[in-house]
Amino acid sequence: MELTTVRIEKPEAVNLILGQSHFIKTVEDVHEALVGAVPGIEFGLAFCEASGPALVRSSGTSDKMEKLAVENALAISAGHTFIVFLANAFPINVLNAVKGVPEVCRIFCATANVVEVIIAETDQGRGVLGVIDGVKPLGVETEKDVVERKELLRKFGYKFG
Repeated sequence: MELTTVRIEKPEAVNLILGQSHFIKTVEDVHEALVGAVPGIEFGLAFCEASGPALVRSSGTSDKMEKLAVENALAISAGHTFIVFLANAFPINVLNAVKGVPEVCRIFCATANVVEVIIAETDQGRGVLGVIDGVKPLGVETEKDVVERKELLRKFGYKFG
């Protein structure tokens, strides 16, 4: 077995969701979940098929985001994984809808951070062991940091008062 990492290539402000599913129907069902969760959402989705023709299947509402998804899915090349790139929404807006898709087995991460995917490869194929999402903590928040965190959540409309 060989271990390697694949860095997700994306613009800094673009959010992503990386997950694992179990059926070719994933592409259409995740697509429907995303458009149902946020009207006018712009996204790209790619799914690595794990049997049969073993193709990367894709869909989306943004050609740019779909191309980004396909490129990163090919770089990961692990069967039954999917990746979604969001242009005008945050994962928090769609994550429950994606997790509710019957084919979705797990979510590895949902983030705008720099992501490295930890891959194991055998003669049979490739699998995702996990992800490195962002950087390690640089310390513990101070009272000032708490105030800034709370202000940010209210600025985005996730908390009130």
